[in-house]
Amino acid sequence: MSLHTPFRYDFVGSFLRPEELKTARKKYEEGHISHDELRKTEDRLITELIEKQKKAGYHVITDGEFRRAYWHLDFMWGLQGIDHVELSHGYFFHGEETTHGTARCTGKISGENHPFVQDFLFVKQFEDENTVAKQTIPAPAQTLAELYREDNAAITKAIYPDENELIEDLAAAYRTVLKDLYQAGCRNVQFDDCTWGMIVDDGYWKARVGNGVTLEEEAGKYLRVNNLALEGRPADLAVNTHICRGNYHSSYACSGPYDRVADYVFAQENIDALYLEFDDARSGGFAPLAKVSPDKKVVLGLVTTKNPELEDEDTVIARIREAENYIPLERLYLSPQCGFASCEIGNRLSQQQQWDKLALVRRIAKKVWGEVAD
Repeated sequence: MSLHTPFRYDFVGSFLRPEELKTARKKYEEGHISHDELRKTEDRLITELIEKQKKAGYHVITDGEFRRAYWHLDFMWGLQGIDHVELSHGYFFHGEETTHGTARCTGKISGENHPFVQDFLFVKQFEDENTVAKQTIPAPAQTLAELYREDNAAITKAIYPDENELIEDLAAAYRTVLKDLYQAGCRNVQFDDCTWGMIVDDGYWKARVGNGVTLEEEAGKYLRVNNLALEGRPADLAVNTHICRGNYHSSYACSGPYDRVADYVFAQENIDALYLEFDDARSGGFAPLAKVSPDKKVVLGLVTTKNPELEDEDTVIARIREAENYIPLERLYLSPQCGFASCEIGNRLSQQQQWDKLALVRRIAKKVWGEVAD
């Protein structure tokens, strides 16, 4: 079995939090239990989750992001020179406002002693001949975007008046974390990245263009920081990226096809595979896949995590066949379009429905790829 993701049937990484975990985290935040007590609960529930991932027949394991409140901010808070700040409001998704956390620059950024390394080591102990551990983290571009969010921007510019210095420091911090993860035995990293989803959204883009920003500047900046972070990585460290348009309590932030960003992330980002959101019309068609460079694999996110209804197998298979017009089948893979709980609130489906979705993904993959699916 390959030691590297993606697998023919795969998942993005986050899972619905059990109520026991949500209760324990709340008790810890209110000072009713210690960090060690919280950690013991997390350890036990992550162990149970990994057992379920294996039982479901999957070859990749994660901690479900059970130790995090957010898919992205907890990682950012673990970097040196970045702190946890609460704003007066969250992001405004379609139909819902997110919780109010953000990551704010407080000094020069670096990546030593990141707590996610220890979190990975806990998952790695469960690897076996059939499964490998994957570590999900927000892309460097995502962190860069957060540091320029609203009031953060002025503070970031005061610390880093030269944006190039910020990009260099941020990329170096990621290289440090990747090196430490590698030394801990990690061979599979996933950059989760909504920046490309922001660029393809007409509403967001009109607001940015109103500030005199060009596509070349915006996309080029995100591409540069992501690729700088990957310079010098070991040849046997798989780094993939997952791109979506927001996933919070089954709501979304952005809409738009990949056309505007395909020449950048599809063609030029130095990653091994693209996990792409394709679960509804908001993502557009498959034509931009023609821009994917021949060294990359493509994981089609054709099964949604935003609602519990199971997709029709024949419809999903037909969409895979359609994607074959642009990418050969041997470079195609299948997964849900995003995680089940990008933030601890989770999406609007049950634990059983979550596993039903993953069973569907596996069944379809076996129909399409046959024995090579395993």
